Amino acid sequence: MSDMKETPTIKEDFDLQKQLKNNAVPIMFVIICSIGCYYARLPWPFLINEIITRMARNSFLVISLIIPIIAGMGLNFGIVLGAMAAQFALIAVVLFELQGVAALLVTIILMLPMAIFFGWMTGALFNMTRGKEMITGIILSFFANGVYQLICLWVLGAIIPIKNPAVMLPSGVGLRNTINLKPLHYVLDRMFELQYGMIRIPVVTFLVILLLCVGMHFLLKTKLGQDFRAVGQSQHIAGVSGINVDKTRIIAIVLSTILAAMGQVIFLQNLGILTTYGSHVQVGTFAVAAILVGGASVSKATIPQALLGTLLFHTLFIVSPLAGKNLLGSPQVGEFFRVFIAYGVIGVALALHAWKGRGK
Repeated sequence: MSDMKETPTIKEDFDLQKQLKNNAVPIMFVIICSIGCYYARLPWPFLINEIITRMARNSFLVISLIIPIIAGMGLNFGIVLGAMAAQFALIAVVLFELQGVAALLVTIILMLPMAIFFGWMTGALFNMTRGKEMITGIILSFFANGVYQLICLWVLGAIIPIKNPAVMLPSGVGLRNTINLKPLHYVLDRMFELQYGMIRIPVVTFLVILLLCVGMHFLLKTKLGQDFRAVGQSQHIAGVSGINVDKTRIIAIVLSTILAAMGQVIFLQNLGILTTYGSHVQVGTFAVAAILVGGASVSKATIPQALLGTLLFHTLFIVSPLAGKNLLGSPQVGEFFRVFIAYGVIGVALALHAWKGRGK
């Protein structure tokens, strides 16, 4: 009888150790964020409101990374192209002088074909560089940024005549560094919101994020979702089973790019201003860092991990400057620390992926 009673205890201890090992990164960031909150000494209503705002602003972008990971393509740094599609659409809407919900709908309509095209090109490129998708995505984002700047600095004005002083440089060639998105500012967030003192809850934005989570949950249960998983586990076996591997991988990247474009629209309508040459640059880096902080890896990711990572990563962003100032007398230390964290978690994840791959 005594032997029978000991078995569950051993099993529970083993499971606990396994859980601690598998969730070491989120646990570490919970501790870091707790220390940061303590030393930042921010008022709780302010901190909670900032966390809610950043969750609404960034969750969609982070969730857009999940499908390529499931499909075995790693961390899709190519979502930067989706952000560019969103920004081109937003610039067009400002030129059309649309406002409110109409501006949002036209932005989505203009954004979709660009995001699909960019996603298809990215997916096709990833198929040609099979096994090196992540580094390809990073280099592609640099190249795409060069093309984007060429269009914004020269094509718009020199080749495509635009006579709008609100968006164009005084010379008439090239876009301004910042473009006011006042017609779209809070169009989604303030559609319906709850307010408790300093705390604002953008209900519609969170409903859109919830709809994405539910839709992705059911998508992964469909034939296409099972194809994603099969391709992610073994491209050879998936191909033998009759799955068009190249097409499935392209669909995964197209969906990711569309979701990233929509995520950038949500992000920018909250900010109310477009930094023409900078808003898209760190999209991939920060989204990748956030999902890794949540416990995801290069080969496995879930919606809860994406949401948890967004919460922890952006909580750190809120508290680190003030915590750095209170601890070491300089808010710049906090800035350096969070940038170090963003690139550090990506570097560790890629190193672990390479180490595991070598072990196989």
